[in-house]
Amino acid sequence: MRRRNFLQMAGLSAAAGALAGCATKEARADDRPNVLFILTDDQRADCLGCAGHPHLKTPNLDLLADEGAHFTNMFVTTSLCSPSRASFLSGLYAHAHGVSNNFTDYPAGMTSWPMRLREEGYETAYIGKWHMGEASDEKRPGFDFWVSHSGQGDYFDTEFNVNGTRKVLKGYYTHVVTDQAIAYLKGPHEKPWCLILGHKAPHTPFTPEPKYEHLFDDVEVKYPDSAFHLEGKPEWIKERIDTWHGIYGPIYGFRKDFPDTRPEGVKDFARFVRSYWATIKSVDDSVGRLYEALKETGQLDDTLIVFAGDNGMFLGEHGMTDKRSMHEESIRVPMVARYPKLIRPGTKVAEQVLNIDLAPSVLDICRARPLEKVHGQSWKPLLAGTADGWRNAWYYEYNYEKQFPYTPNVRGVRTDQWKYMEYPPGGPDARAYKAELYNLQDDPGELKNLIDDPQYKDVVEDLKQELSRLKEETGAVPDRMPVYEGIKKELPEESIR
Repeated sequence: MRRRNFLQMAGLSAAAGALAGCATKEARADDRPNVLFILTDDQRADCLGCAGHPHLKTPNLDLLADEGAHFTNMFVTTSLCSPSRASFLSGLYAHAHGVSNNFTDYPAGMTSWPMRLREEGYETAYIGKWHMGEASDEKRPGFDFWVSHSGQGDYFDTEFNVNGTRKVLKGYYTHVVTDQAIAYLKGPHEKPWCLILGHKAPHTPFTPEPKYEHLFDDVEVKYPDSAFHLEGKPEWIKERIDTWHGIYGPIYGFRKDFPDTRPEGVKDFARFVRSYWATIKSVDDSVGRLYEALKETGQLDDTLIVFAGDNGMFLGEHGMTDKRSMHEESIRVPMVARYPKLIRPGTKVAEQVLNIDLAPSVLDICRARPLEKVHGQSWKPLLAGTADGWRNAWYYEYNYEKQFPYTPNVRGVRTDQWKYMEYPPGGPDARAYKAELYNLQDDPGELKNLIDDPQYKDVVEDLKQELSRLKEETGAVPDRMPVYEGIKKELPEESIR
């Protein structure tokens, strides 16, 4: 059976899968690892059982962490899906790769790490949500096998482009893409393979599968305390609270009328949060199924598995929903990795790791030629406990989008102890966009903005200098940011994603 025809069969039987698994084990001679990269959409770092979530249990993701590494300080350099995904692929900051939102595609001429692996003899596949250049579902450069769709996709019955053939694949999105991924990895592979699986979950509108729809009904959910402790923060944060990206807004279909400041409005917010958690349960099930399929085919210990989120998500903190801002809930994402030939079980990586580090890391572990002039670093040495030369500060950037006016331009620097954020060019009223300074060791929840405290004047100056240095170092000068026009309280629903 030709490989192309085999892979186009969406519903392989168990017997065919078992035979394919045997073929895979016998045919592999190359000792480089397979690569399975699993990426979720809008999953915040604390939504893992191993991260200490009090209600959400993720036993399969926890198993990967137990048998591998948990990156406890993993961040994205732009907290927005499309630019973050491009940074994961390229190792570059958004200002360098140029992907700004869903409508901008990954540059065809820019080498990604899957492209480089393909150049060096890997089979490559992409299954699931691509989330860049959303008008097209066409196969992107660098992939031998392709199962994706245009736009955001739907939680149920999405139309996919399956290697050139468009068809609606019935069922819940998370299970559908997992079925496709298992069929792929059970296929006959004469070379090491690289598979990226892009989930829709837990992106809005949060839609759990029926069996998890009421899983958290008995969990009491309130607005977080930080939602109302906005003293000392810039005015734009306070103004955002009753917009589309605030807790008094429509919260993506869970509230019909907004702004809703009534105490009863928290019931809609609670449904919003519970549904978010519940969609992640299906992702954890998916990870378990993939783990078992790799184990069944004898590929588990020969595969580098990396699981991560493309950006975080506010669940009411600082009065916000959505992401984009540089506050912790937005920029922190989960990441776990398993590859027993390299990673000791139970490894904890506490250094600040970024999405731009994935590309150099995977290529390093796979003994492939590195990409040229990337901004990221390989975290392979961190897995061995060697942190010499690792970063102690990094640069964050977000560019205002006219169709999403609830967050201004953001530029900032984060160190192990300090975070400095500024909002140039200041908007219509500069006082509304004053900078923020937090001592993360003393105030991890970022409740007390120290920017106006004179005793931290020298800290602010040092961080401003560090921000300038990092912008120069990463080629972000001159800074070509859009002119911010200020928050607009009302926009048509169809403009919000």
